[in-house]
Amino acid sequence: MLNREDIFQKLSGKSERWDLIIIGGGATGVGSAIDASARGYKTLLLEQSDFGKGTSSRSTKLIHGGVRYLKQGNISLVLESLKERGLLCQNAPHLVHNIPFVVPTYDWWEGTFYGVGLKLYDMLAGKYGFGNSESLSVDETLERIPTLETNGLRGGVVYYDGQFDDTRLLINMVQTADDLGADIINYVMVTSLIKQNDIITGVLAKDIETGNEFELKAKAVINATGVFSDSVRKMDEENVKPIIAPSRGTHIVLDKSFLPGDNAIMVPNTSDGRILFAIPWHNRVVVGTTDIEVDTPTLEPVATEDEIDFLLTTASKYLVKDPSRSDILSVFSGLRPLVVKGDEENTAAISREHTVFISRSGLVTIAGGKWTTYRKMAEDTIDQAIEVAQLNYKPPVTENLRLHGSTTNKIENDDFAFYGSDAGKVEKLCNDKSLNKTLHPNFKIREGEVVWSIRNEMARTVEDFLARRTRTLFLDAKASIEMAPRVAKLMATELNKNRKWVKGQIDSYNIVAKGYLAN
Repeated sequence: MLNREDIFQKLSGKSERWDLIIIGGGATGVGSAIDASARGYKTLLLEQSDFGKGTSSRSTKLIHGGVRYLKQGNISLVLESLKERGLLCQNAPHLVHNIPFVVPTYDWWEGTFYGVGLKLYDMLAGKYGFGNSESLSVDETLERIPTLETNGLRGGVVYYDGQFDDTRLLINMVQTADDLGADIINYVMVTSLIKQNDIITGVLAKDIETGNEFELKAKAVINATGVFSDSVRKMDEENVKPIIAPSRGTHIVLDKSFLPGDNAIMVPNTSDGRILFAIPWHNRVVVGTTDIEVDTPTLEPVATEDEIDFLLTTASKYLVKDPSRSDILSVFSGLRPLVVKGDEENTAAISREHTVFISRSGLVTIAGGKWTTYRKMAEDTIDQAIEVAQLNYKPPVTENLRLHGSTTNKIENDDFAFYGSDAGKVEKLCNDKSLNKTLHPNFKIREGEVVWSIRNEMARTVEDFLARRTRTLFLDAKASIEMAPRVAKLMATELNKNRKWVKGQIDSYNIVAKGYLAN
């Protein structure tokens, strides 16, 4: 069980030394902690904010092989992604499932063109396939997507890919790393690297909540900070050349009525050259994404007016009912940690593949990649870190490692389904402690889930709960603001905090949540 006090005791111990210290608590960092601890290496992970606060909570909610990479001719990346997609569905079936995508066709050539390409996609998936693509008549297309624009519609092609809940999966990954013996903690920031004879031997870190500082020793340090990778690399070498070219992707969330049913829409070519998705998710519809070059990464990227307008305009071309700003329940942006290859300026062309860099002083940096391939990225990272740390090599074992919560059993109460094998425990806590009231009429989230998130998922703030332990902020920003005061009071009781803390939490949350409102 995740226990902050136990971990802080270890951080305070002068004699403690880890094999590996990982900086960064997103999918790549936590995946690396799982891989390392599963092999038997003593591992510590430090996250400066909350798990998944950055890119890992702001994805398009897809575990996919990468149809667009097929278009680019990057077959090796597609093959790797399709395999990892299949493994994730196997290892976390409570959160990863297949979903049908309809590609509507309006020009005479599109049906054959996309049909052939998606057959190749099926073939490359092999035994990891999610279902066979097929051509659809106009009637079959509208049966799947009844709200689709009919003017000029010639039919469609349906294919299958994967969908998931990104931070719910990440929290289960954190629990998996903990189950395997890793020390993993949020709200502890690495402030500098410790060196001896120009070789990195550990980190200096600070507890954000108390200000306490720790000198932590390790045989190797891994930089898994995504879009912030260059900041950590500068701690190592001040004048190091940047390797990250961040790109912002923005999504809008609409009511389910815009896309009823279980089929998603994929538009292969928009005016900015990106694929556009409209995807059913948690009884809402996610529409995205844009691709905008960003100079300086931030923890809370905010969408521009132009991005929102682009998504509304593009969605209107394919939906009978044109969405407007007043229809947007939430708007969220995430930064892609794209790796610079040469002097490319167009972020859509920069590599999505991952790269492991090792500095002269031994800092291991994992950069690039995407959610779907986090496990392979982690495996490659730990393989390199083993050499840097001069550890005895142990082979990776995560390919068939079931993640915490993994179950194929039907969860009796759908309200708790995304907790997987923990669902019964969460429901019992809600019932036994008289914490069964819902927090908002638009959601089925219970008061007891707040308590569970603190005791078992290391939630520390109102934002942690509303943005990442549940997905309320991403699904309906206004409703989440209305929930914040009750969540703050429940958390204060559990964490033994005072009224000043409650007010501070509500004020802080409102500032963040306003960035998710479109009007």
